[in-house]
Amino acid sequence: MQLHTIPAALGLSGLLVASTLSAQNLPAAPRVDPVASATAPNAPKGVAPPADYVIGPDDQLSVMFWRDKDLSTDVTVRPDGKITLPLLNDVQAAGLRPDQLREKIAEQAKRYLEDPQPTVVIKQINSRKVFITGQVAKAGPYNLMAPTTVLQLISMAGGLTEYAHSKKISIMRTENGRQIAYHFNYKDVAAGKNMKQNIELKPGDTVVVP
Repeated sequence: MQLHTIPAALGLSGLLVASTLSAQNLPAAPRVDPVASATAPNAPKGVAPPADYVIGPDDQLSVMFWRDKDLSTDVTVRPDGKITLPLLNDVQAAGLRPDQLREKIAEQAKRYLEDPQPTVVIKQINSRKVFITGQVAKAGPYNLMAPTTVLQLISMAGGLTEYAHSKKISIMRTENGRQIAYHFNYKDVAAGKNMKQNIELKPGDTVVVP
């Protein structure tokens, strides 16, 4: 049996031509910016705040600057409503929406950075609390992270105890510096009657179950 061989010179030329054509058809590798890759911070995980959310004391935030890791930090809103940031020192945060705080930080950071691009991430909301006390299984504060009615809060608190006066429940609320009391009859609402009294709770409300 006769073996067919390709001359070495021809084989080498063919391989060179094929390699050149293959290289021309390959897509260009994407250009990687080593500076951006090294300095771009990983976005921290946050919580989705309610639509009417404003920052309050004890809320935990993450303030991050694009390409400025030294200015990025995690902070907790102090009782006076302020946070402390590198270079910027104290910044008022309580009472602002996250986007308003971001704009405020960006404006103050222009004193030190040419094009500051801060991001404000809400890591944990501790300022939106409602309270339930009295004859329920688990009295205490509850974080208000979503629309919650009186009946829902009672359920979250484990329900009424055996000795609860279910017809004389009150919701205490402060509006414009004045304390207002709303009446709640558990038996009526549970039976589908007078549902208007099953109001949606607001931060700071206290439900009293005698």
